[in-house]
Amino acid sequence: MPTLEGAEHCIDSNGFFQLEEQPKKVAVIGAGYIAVELAGVFQSLGTDTTLLVRRDRPLRSFDSLMVDTLMSEMGKSGLTVRPHTTTKSVTKEADGTLTLTLEDGESLGGFDQVLVAAGREPILDKLGLDSAGVKTDRGHITVDEFQNTNVEGVYAVGDACDKMVDLTPMAIAAGRRLSDRLFGGVDGAKADYNNVPTVVFSHPPIGTIGLTEEQAIKEHGEDKIKIYTSTFVNLMYGPWKIDPSEKKKSAMKMICLGEEQKVIGLHVIGEGADEMMQGFGVAMKLGATKADFDSCVAIHPTASEEFVTLPPWGLDNGKRSQL
Repeated sequence: MPTLEGAEHCIDSNGFFQLEEQPKKVAVIGAGYIAVELAGVFQSLGTDTTLLVRRDRPLRSFDSLMVDTLMSEMGKSGLTVRPHTTTKSVTKEADGTLTLTLEDGESLGGFDQVLVAAGREPILDKLGLDSAGVKTDRGHITVDEFQNTNVEGVYAVGDACDKMVDLTPMAIAAGRRLSDRLFGGVDGAKADYNNVPTVVFSHPPIGTIGLTEEQAIKEHGEDKIKIYTSTFVNLMYGPWKIDPSEKKKSAMKMICLGEEQKVIGLHVIGEGADEMMQGFGVAMKLGATKADFDSCVAIHPTASEEFVTLPPWGLDNGKRSQL
């Protein structure tokens, strides 16, 4: 739990799973995976939910199209997102409800629960790393590409090390490669921290692998990047007798590099995003190009077929294709 006056009145993600009753009104503090996911769960169950974000938007490291779409869908669901909001303290009132005092002096009250999901830090102080001479940097253990620390025979994997890919499957993969190298006779075995697929189980979910549009342009230059996008309503919502504007949107983005149009980024938000990204992750690991995607026959009717039917022509001087 981060330093916050009145933090003893709050819960974290562990406390979420210990709740015995559904709260009627909740504040969620944070902007990452856990904050967005649990805020979505609360709102979907009917809890009046407010997500308080310190900067301009949640999931700032994700592609802008994904976050813009998520923000729109959150608004449709009734979930309130408050950007540029920093909580100074939490007070428990006489009636048992919780009041948040913000840094600008504003108060928000009437909450049954306040969930703090503003990030976790490795707990290294009880490991005796200093005594062993193991180097750390900003609270993380320094390792090389083989998970070696600076001390022979001491290794680190997962969120405790400084690779900064804080995902459970990544830690498992790194541990397996390390075991292969140390005990399996596989010399040179190491985890690949590039093109790691990941999913945010938001409402709707986001799947992503590779560079965002902003990262690709910064790393390679705008003249070498071509962007393909598609925004649509999933066919599962076709029969729903609601206003078309209320139907949940899906969005996809493919980012390609150079003349061969090697795919260096894939991003999707919408129903099924969580399931479809694993296979596309393999394709990107193998160096797939836009032509490889175009040559694949679509599976209809699915959302994933959008990735293999993105129009090959370009708009915006050939740099952007929009369906």
